[in-house]
Order: sequence, then C-alpha cells, then structure tokens
Amino acid sequence: MAPLIEDYALIGDLQTAALVGRDGSIDWLCLPRFDSPSCFAALVGDQDNGHWRLAPDGAGDCTRRSYLKDSLVLETVWETDSGTVKVIDFMPQRDTAPDVVRIVEGVSGSVDMLGVLRLRFDYGNVIPWVRRTDGHRVAVAGPDSVWLRSEPPVRTYGRGFSTRSEFTVSAGEQVAFVLTWHPSHQKRPRLVDPHESLRHSLEDWRTWAARCTYDGPHREAVVRSLIVLKALTYAPTGGIVAAPTTSLPEEIGGVRNWDYRYCWLRDSTLTLGALLAAGYVDEAGAWRDWLLRAVAGDPADLQIMYGLAGERRLPEVELPWLGGYERSAPVRVGNSAVTQLQLDVYGEVMDSFHVAREGGLGPKPHAWRLQRCLMEFIKDHWREPDEGIWEIRGPRRHFVHSKVMAWVAADRAIRAMEGDSRLEGDIDSWRAIREEVHQEVCERGYDAARGTFTQYYGSRELDAATLLIPRVGFLPPDDPRVVGTVDAVRQELTHGGLVRRYTLDGGHIDGLPGQEGVFVVCSFWLADALRLTGRTKEARELFERLLSLRNDVGLLSEEYDTVALRQLGNFPQAFSHIGLVGTAFALLDPDPAP
Repeated sequence: MAPLIEDYALIGDLQTAALVGRDGSIDWLCLPRFDSPSCFAALVGDQDNGHWRLAPDGAGDCTRRSYLKDSLVLETVWETDSGTVKVIDFMPQRDTAPDVVRIVEGVSGSVDMLGVLRLRFDYGNVIPWVRRTDGHRVAVAGPDSVWLRSEPPVRTYGRGFSTRSEFTVSAGEQVAFVLTWHPSHQKRPRLVDPHESLRHSLEDWRTWAARCTYDGPHREAVVRSLIVLKALTYAPTGGIVAAPTTSLPEEIGGVRNWDYRYCWLRDSTLTLGALLAAGYVDEAGAWRDWLLRAVAGDPADLQIMYGLAGERRLPEVELPWLGGYERSAPVRVGNSAVTQLQLDVYGEVMDSFHVAREGGLGPKPHAWRLQRCLMEFIKDHWREPDEGIWEIRGPRRHFVHSKVMAWVAADRAIRAMEGDSRLEGDIDSWRAIREEVHQEVCERGYDAARGTFTQYYGSRELDAATLLIPRVGFLPPDDPRVVGTVDAVRQELTHGGLVRRYTLDGGHIDGLPGQEGVFVVCSFWLADALRLTGRTKEARELFERLLSLRNDVGLLSEEYDTVALRQLGNFPQAFSHIGLVGTAFALLDPDPAP
C-alpha cells in the first residue's frame, strides 16, 4: 500500500527539497533545484522510479518521528526487538553542491540496518551507470552525477540496479551517509563533514526561528509554518514555490494533478503579510524584489506564475512512464495555466507593493513606474472576462473576485499617491475606475434574493474567494452583503465543516471531470471572515480544527478529504501554511473594529 501524503516529512536546503516517508524512504527529490528533474520519483510512480530507504532490516514504519526543535532536521526512531535506532535526515544549506545527509545512531541494544538506494534520473526514466571510486559509489547518466559515501565505510553492493548497504549499529555508535549531486562534466565537489553540517544546520535554523515575533498560544504551529515557507524559498532569488512536488492528486485516481514547483503571484500579498507580521523583513524584501524582477516588462505580458528566477516559459508535458500517486494519472511537469489571463493578479501585485510600503520595506526607484503601467492595463482591460484565481480550464467569465481585485489595484494606487505627494499618476482616472468597478460588482456580482456575492456575474454558484471581500477593504465586515456571503459560503461550500473553493458540477465550471477535497487555505479565510464579522469564538474553533489536520510533524497539503480523513494535493503547500500564520496573527486581535 502506498504511503499517505501525510506520511511524508520535508527536508531541504533552500534550493530544493526531499520528502521522507515514515518507513525511512526518500521518495521525492529534484536536483539541483526545486523544478529540476527528480532523481527519486517513487512518490508519483513506484520504487523502480527511484528512492532511498534507510531503516532497520525487515522493519516497517517508524515508531515515532519529529523535527529537532525549531529546525528542518528530521529524527526518525524505530524500536525493534533487538534495540532502538534513530535516523537523522537533513540537507545542509549548500556551499556549491546539494547534499543529503543521513546519520544512523544506535540508541540501545544492537540493530541490523539496510539501505537501498535506487537512483533514477529524469523523473525516474534513466538508470545511471554506477561504479566504485575511492570507496565511494558514483552514479552517472547524461548531465547528472551523484556520489554516495558513508563514514565509517560499510558493506555496499549492487543488486537489481540498486546499491544496498548492510551494517549493524549498537548503542552510542553512528554511521553517516552523504549523497552529493553535481554536474557530470565537473569534478567532484568538496566533501562535507556530516556531523559538522548537522551542528551548523541546527544552529542556522534555530537562529532563524528565534526571530519570529509571534507571541501567542500557537507559537509552535506558527514557527513550523514559517520554517516551511523558508524551506520553500529558492535562496538565490528569493522566490517561493507553491509546493516542492508535482501531480499529487486533488482526487485519488483523478486527473486534477498539477505541477506546483513554481512561484504564483496570487500568493504574493499574503506571503508578504505573513513574513512581515512575523518579523522576517529580509525574507519579505527578497520576495518583493523577486516580484519586481519577475513582473518587469509589458503589463500585458504579466503571468500568473513564474519560475524560480522569474522564468516565463513553463511548458506542460505529461510523463507516461510514471503511473501517478495511487494511480492518479497523468503526472505532469510544467503548467499550462501560465498562459491564462487572470485579472486578479494585477490587484495582488499592487496590494503587495502596498503591504511592502506599510510594512516598512524601503522603496525601489522603479517600482512606482511599474505600478503606473499596471494601472494603465487595468484601466483598459478590467471589463474583460478571465480565467479567475482558480485557473479555470473552461470558458472565461466575469469572476467577482477578479473584479474585486481590479478595485484593489485602483484603491492601492490611489492610497499610495495620497500618502506620498512626490508620486505622479492619473489619480482622478483611478478614482473613477475604483468607483465604477465597485458599483458594477455590487450590481452584477451580488444575488440580492439570496443575500450573497456569487462566483461570476449572473451565476448562482459561490466562490470561497469572495470571503476576501472584507479583508481587502472592498466592503466593511459589518455590511449585510458581507455577512450574507459568509453565511452562504458556510451553508453551500462547506463539507465536514471545511470549505471547498467552489461548486463542482461535472466540469461545467472548471472544464475538468471529477471532484476535489476541501481547500485548506479557504478554510483559513473562513476563520478570518468569521472573526471580522464578530464571530470570534467560531473562528477560534475552526482554527483549532484546521490545526488538527496537520500531520505528525506539523505539515499541511493543499486539500483535505473530509470523508477519507486524509490530505490531498501537493505537499507541503505554502498557501496553506501562509493561511495558518495569517489567521494565528489575526486571532491575537479578536475584536477588530468594523
């Protein structure tokens, strides 16, 4: 039986990440970047597509596991009949090359250990040539080269296109493995000391976590979520990937399987807000600067997502040799939604610059010129239909959330000019746009008979994104239309007390067959909306429920199955953890002014 999505834990080095199962198997790792082809792809295929298991010989899942306090260093413990052993997994922040370090330590008794390494480059498609050199195992295929060594050396041998390691550890003994990648045309990089790397990694993570300014009842959950966000940051550029995985399904056995190893503009405002609220000004600044570089150019060419360094071409292809997680095919790399028109991203970008200003980030000389260009695009195009925040693969529509975010774009531009007399712009035109958008949304996007905003003009369907209306300031929280929308979403979009993005009706809305789970971040949005509308007790109850969805090491995926009681979608999901941080901070102010 395949591991559940929540059976995995995350390790990473701020440029890529790996997923480690409760059975001690690393089933997903892309090298050298988040968006590179994987060398372990068992997560979306099977073990023949690559994995690295290190566990007691004959053992199954671990007895327990946890992250070492305030770090991304994972400790997995097995208690066996002959003794107890732990494996410490981490990826040190790299100097030149990425390393995966696994340290086996005997706790009590004596335990026979077995390691099985199957390297499969190009998403599980290429079996490398493996040789022994200076006591190391070296795997080479095309552009990729991986070195495996142990300290002290242990017995290794080849079997079935895999490298196996057999050894015994007794109480107090340690055996360390280091797996290092580098381009095959270059020399082997400098060897790292696994034990020194462990000390440095713990020190780095704990120093970073100690900067968190949250002082409330959920500090452990907030710090863990912030560590996840840091781990999903591509350090060379400051870009934050939506998730480190591709094609983990929104429905088991279904086709809603997407590649999330890119940076979405829709996440920008909430990401900045979470980082600034928690005191991480440098990280917020790096994300703001990534955003500026990525969106530079003709506003008509603004994309909804970009690569780690701002790359624009992310062609979507299917990998037929991979069967998919629990046979959920196809497995996709790249994302064709990159070509969609989503008018909301203009509002999200403008709001991000507003949040940056309010949060004290220093101005950038060319940022205002860019914002003026974005407003010219909004002026000419806000009346058009689009694909909306949820990347609908169906016909374009006049989505209410997209129009609200066009209002946000105009509002933030106006507020910038009102706050800084040195800025130049057509403020009168922007005020007219703000008023016109507001009037149209209230007339065409609101169902007066039901007392709720709808998903798009003239529809009866609802959309969880309308929960953001009071948060962005489009209407005050005590407006009856806001309260009615919150109540309608609770009545029509909740399942098991949690929120779906929108109504699924056989593909009529989004052009896709099948169903999906409840969307975790939308449930955080509901908690925020309940608090804003004066229902703080219910908001706290929902927040506690959402905390209970985290796996044993505090991680959240994109969605949750309220029937099977399991996580769904790409994992761990930045948007979900951003929602957790935002709601935790919001609940520190339980009685916001209307």
